Amino acid sequence: MAFDPVQSLSSARHEFGEHGGVNMSIEASTTFTVLDPDVMPEIFQGELGPEAQHKGSGGCYLYGRHFNPTVYVLGRYVSAIEGTESGYACASGMAAISGSIMQCCEPGDEVVASNTIYGGTFAFLKDYLPVKTGVKTTFVDITDHDAVRNAITDRTKVVFTETMSNPTLTVCDIPAVAEIAHAHNAKLIVDNTFTPMIVSPAIHGADVVVHSITKFISGSSDIIAGCICGSTEFLLDLMDLHTGSLMLLGPTMDPRIAFELSTRLPHLGLRVREHSRRALTFAQRLEDRGVSVIYPGLESHPHHKTLVKIMNEGFGFGGLLGIDTGSREKAFELLEYLQNVERFGFLAVSLGFFDTLMSASAASTSSELSDEELEAAGISPGLVRLSIGYTNDLEVRWEQLERGLRKIGLLK
Repeated sequence: MAFDPVQSLSSARHEFGEHGGVNMSIEASTTFTVLDPDVMPEIFQGELGPEAQHKGSGGCYLYGRHFNPTVYVLGRYVSAIEGTESGYACASGMAAISGSIMQCCEPGDEVVASNTIYGGTFAFLKDYLPVKTGVKTTFVDITDHDAVRNAITDRTKVVFTETMSNPTLTVCDIPAVAEIAHAHNAKLIVDNTFTPMIVSPAIHGADVVVHSITKFISGSSDIIAGCICGSTEFLLDLMDLHTGSLMLLGPTMDPRIAFELSTRLPHLGLRVREHSRRALTFAQRLEDRGVSVIYPGLESHPHHKTLVKIMNEGFGFGGLLGIDTGSREKAFELLEYLQNVERFGFLAVSLGFFDTLMSASAASTSSELSDEELEAAGISPGLVRLSIGYTNDLEVRWEQLERGLRKIGLLK
């Protein structure tokens, strides 16, 4: 039976409010009491944690930077969507990515990563880690499985990829890459920010799944947040009082934010479906009119069959599409016209907003890459990334986009 993230979330244990509210209460305390002094040493030694409280062992929280009940419940809900044993939310998507990778690596270890990933992740792996930790990264085409296999050495601890790459929408064959990573005793960490509900990487062999909750899961471009999903053992390692990357580096989520985000999860599936429906409609029409469009829902996309193989049923192919305008100048002209004349969307980075967000990737979210690295990743100067929103009537939005493409000469 196929995995259904909506059903999994619905069947997860619901957390009622302190006084019987249908929503959980916000636990705003930064520190927590215990009724028995003997319990505190057990918490400090990692023998008791949040799960123990649900098993009747009393107060097993310590300090807000360690675990917080409200944040813990949000992580549990996201882990239900992802089909993992545990999950915990943190302050940003980059905190989730950096914390997970650093927890897996020691000085001198190595990472093999996709060469088409978010620019911030690329800079963290290429520039920050070698200087600060001695951990080096080899970047490869994640769809070239021989290249992945050949890049792994006896010091490789992590293979890192995005389910659907930013911004080229390359789709990773997660089961195949997981098999390669595990054959070499490496963990597969997958950034699933672009495809919540659509793909569940852990079901296909990923050891750790990370999200920038800022994007689709939040859906309102008003909160910076992240989440790490994986085994309970790995999450406890992240929160270890002596060596835990989340505990000691301190990317803590505020419980008030965790509560607000928890109320957005029930309609995530509905939002993802509509993002996907509109993006597919636009992509099909663009392709029919001869525009150079990148969208994995099109049969012409080189990784369409890969996505079909790993996707969950009923959520579409995602809300992101790319249009190659041919040059940086035309990309800028299109973006300026669509925002300032047509009011089609906003010239802004990020994605997953209810309005359309647009950017020229080479000059924005992938600007950390050199010209040579951009070329190797297939990111052309004229590539425009559109995160398709769902405001206004679809046909009105299509007419606005059509006029913009005529303005720059891509449509006649």
